Amino acid sequence: AVPIEEFQDGGETTVKRGDEVEVLIKSMESQEGVPVLSRADAVRMRAWDDLEKAYRDGTPVKGKIVERVKGGLRVDIDGVAAFLPGSQVDIRPIRNLESLRNQEVEAKVIKLNRKRSNVVLSRKAILEQENEGKKGETLNNLEEGIIVEGQIKNLTDYGAFVDLGGIDGLLHVTDMSWGRLQNPGDMFRVGENVQVKVLKFDKERERVSLGYKQLLPDPWESVIERFPTGKRMQGKIASVTDYGAFIEL
Repeated sequence: AVPIEEFQDGGETTVKRGDEVEVLIKSMESQEGVPVLSRADAVRMRAWDDLEKAYRDGTPVKGKIVERVKGGLRVDIDGVAAFLPGSQVDIRPIRNLESLRNQEVEAKVIKLNRKRSNVVLSRKAILEQENEGKKGETLNNLEEGIIVEGQIKNLTDYGAFVDLGGIDGLLHVTDMSWGRLQNPGDMFRVGENVQVKVLKFDKERERVSLGYKQLLPDPWESVIERFPTGKRMQGKIASVTDYGAFIEL
């Protein structure tokens, strides 16, 4: 007999009559006269075996981020609790680790002690391996003035880092909008794919400056025709300072 809860996910039973499953024998006798078995313990034991093999071979493992803990994240790997340090989550520091909750991740086992139930993961190591293969191709294809597609990897007060394929470019807040943008998070979100223009490219230092507003017409080119002196218009208060207010037209 196995407790039905060990075969349920969100209240739904995940097995049917005739399915073969691995179980662990916990006791050969019970009050009902049948052996007591555990599916969860069997899955956990198998997970430990797989983790030890992955640690020896250097192969990646997959798990689900359960919660934010001190110093990093707790990852569930088939019932085994593993620790993903904040410094090993990504190539660049991620300020809001809470946003990664419930995500499936692939990581490398960098420390393992089965007796102490201690597993330490590194997602950064996997990303670095992937990026190394992409970087050479990306560097050869990049040049100033071209339009490329990338993915927002991280948002800061001064802009966004965009993954172009093994190499990150900086999209500065001043190059996001022709208007006054206070917070990059108002325009973009982490994981979003965007088209950007390469403004500056230093191949030797592997530095790329990107622009988003440059894909749109420059509103200042037609400002004289649209806003003649003396014309009365409606505007929106963009920000207020000690010396006045900025108004968006």
